[in-house]
Amino acid sequence: MHTNIFPPHRFFRTFVRMILRQLSILNYKNIREAQLTLSPGINCFIGHNGEGKTNLLDAVYFLSMCKSQTTTQDSMVVTHGQEVMAVQGSYEREDGSQEDIHCGMKAGQKKVFRRAKKAYKRLAEHIGLIPVVVISPADQPLISGGSEERRRFMDIVISQSDANYLEALTRYNKALQQRNALLKMEPVPDAELFAIWEEQMALYGEAIHRRRQAFVEELVPEFQKFYSHISQEHEQVGLKYTSHCQRGPLLEVIRRDRQKDIIMGYSLHGVHKDELEMTLDGFPIKREGSQGQNKTFLTALKLAQFNYLHLHGRGTTPLLLLDDIFDKLDARRVEKIVDLVNGEQFGQIFITDTNRDHLNCILENLHSDHRIFYVEAGNITPWNEEKQKI
Repeated sequence: MHTNIFPPHRFFRTFVRMILRQLSILNYKNIREAQLTLSPGINCFIGHNGEGKTNLLDAVYFLSMCKSQTTTQDSMVVTHGQEVMAVQGSYEREDGSQEDIHCGMKAGQKKVFRRAKKAYKRLAEHIGLIPVVVISPADQPLISGGSEERRRFMDIVISQSDANYLEALTRYNKALQQRNALLKMEPVPDAELFAIWEEQMALYGEAIHRRRQAFVEELVPEFQKFYSHISQEHEQVGLKYTSHCQRGPLLEVIRRDRQKDIIMGYSLHGVHKDELEMTLDGFPIKREGSQGQNKTFLTALKLAQFNYLHLHGRGTTPLLLLDDIFDKLDARRVEKIVDLVNGEQFGQIFITDTNRDHLNCILENLHSDHRIFYVEAGNITPWNEEKQKI
């Protein structure tokens, strides 16, 4: 089965910076209310741990991805004891055109996203309009967690650059859910019922596999370049994509073990079992990597993601969110990361840190316009040198 669901890629030779000019937040986690005017260059948020810096970045992520990076339950982003949550961003392109994005949610109701005051019928239509890349401590499960974490990483990146991929993923997951329901039934349903959903799984699964394979093949050399730059070639890293689709036609693979699946009660084969193996000097980084090496690995991976979205997105430079990424890295690796993000290919950047002196060292080497904010107990205010010292 080789039906090509995806159209040819578009490559953009010119890139437009999408700048988040104004950000309004109401009852998002511990941020009760905030009205921020942001720099088109670097925006720094300083504060102690647990004060709301990560929540601020998560609100920016929410406006791009229609969901939180840190929780799967929308109700968890609403401030405790409050009934309404709202986040609004006013974006501006270099050509002067604007995008106003608003998200609102009431207790017990679904969230609503609006673009230019018009509600989306499907949230999938919004994904990719404002691409975003986050580098944060929450990335660690990419290395230490199960294969679902690494599949999610691939899905998030590709979905921002290809709406057809997101549609295929949705259809595959629906077929998988229906087949799993049949596997649990007693007595076992007719083979014809299984065939309907297995054919859907194979059709969309093989398309997903081809897209993931192409993504990883393109990502690897860029990822390795970023890692070598940051580590000064101290280690060699790799990524290897494995899938049941590599065993032959997926429909045959799925059907072959139907009886075993019936015994287990769920589908053992398909792209929902794909893996992205991560290695350091030829060995699984999960076992071999130090904290600094893990952080370098994840930073290089996310910078490669940025580069990929830069090439394959809708022609808009992604927003780059750096959440406490300089912790556990030596000064040499920090310097190399700063050197990278100071390049012209990067657009608007958001950085959080607990140490103002640390940020001073970073900012003095950057040539971009910047603004600094102080975060305390969910309150976000412009930095005041006299009153705020950390």
